[in-house]
Amino acid sequence: MNTRKLGISNLEVSALGLGCMGMSFSFPPFPEKKDMIVMLRKAVEMGVTFFDTAEVYGPYTNEELVGEALQPLRKEVVIATKFGWDITDGKMVGLNSRPEQIRKVAEASLKRLRTDVIDLFYQHRVDPNVPIEDVAGTVKDLIKEGKVRHFGLSEAGVKNIRRAHAEQPVTALQSEYSLWWREPEDEIIPTLEELGIGFVPFSPLGKGFLTGKIDDKTTFETTDFRATVPRFSAENRKANKVVVDLLTSIAKEKEATPAQIALAWLLAKKPWIVPIPGTTKLHRLEENIGAVQLQLSAEELKQIDEASAKIKIVGDRYSEAAQKWIDR
Repeated sequence: MNTRKLGISNLEVSALGLGCMGMSFSFPPFPEKKDMIVMLRKAVEMGVTFFDTAEVYGPYTNEELVGEALQPLRKEVVIATKFGWDITDGKMVGLNSRPEQIRKVAEASLKRLRTDVIDLFYQHRVDPNVPIEDVAGTVKDLIKEGKVRHFGLSEAGVKNIRRAHAEQPVTALQSEYSLWWREPEDEIIPTLEELGIGFVPFSPLGKGFLTGKIDDKTTFETTDFRATVPRFSAENRKANKVVVDLLTSIAKEKEATPAQIALAWLLAKKPWIVPIPGTTKLHRLEENIGAVQLQLSAEELKQIDEASAKIKIVGDRYSEAAQKWIDR
């Protein structure tokens, strides 16, 4: 597995990380914990060193899973987790990035992750009620205390990225980016490049859609996050199949899979981009890792860019209720 540095920081990770959310949150049915422990350890054997979790995944159970699985391998891996929510009775009831809350979450996450330091601590969503300088300053103090190594933001807009970075250097931004969500190319990526901040795209496979395994006849459980997403309505899935068709045609030429082409495209964009596709299946993990060795020529990248730019993706990527938590 190749490695990459996140921006100009000294945080070096595998070129492809592993998003752990779906092992216990958002995408049921969830597998047995023991099976996921085996898979997480297998991922390390296969060269993955970058693992992503958050307190709200579960809540709490995902951090516990990651902590138990990776404790014997702790020195070999980089673990990222997140703060920024109020959680009541197992539900996210709103944003909360007050300094005392950040500290409380850090202490609880350290215990669940069975570690004495959090490698990368993201603000999960920008809290409009707390100045971003206060958030960055609190993480800065945690870094000084040796409880956190690096500060990250998730789904933050350009203004808040700049303000946070001025207070405490931001190592990485984690936001959605893929062939069916290219908005970060407008302002976010140029800003990250200017400031030397790494980019960690989540949902690089469009929550499974870009694998080609989901169509308009696919059904989702009512507790599946995708059941609330307008982009995943049956009608919109049918309309959006055109982007999967594009990936499939290129995949055939390269003797690869649509998922591998989607990931290789992201990896080719910038040397400081590290996608974190999630999976609960070992064969999918192996398939995703295969994308790291897949080279797309300048001509092939141009072909993908030009063809996908002509495709109008139908449907919002979040429900109306969740849209309010996105920083602009």
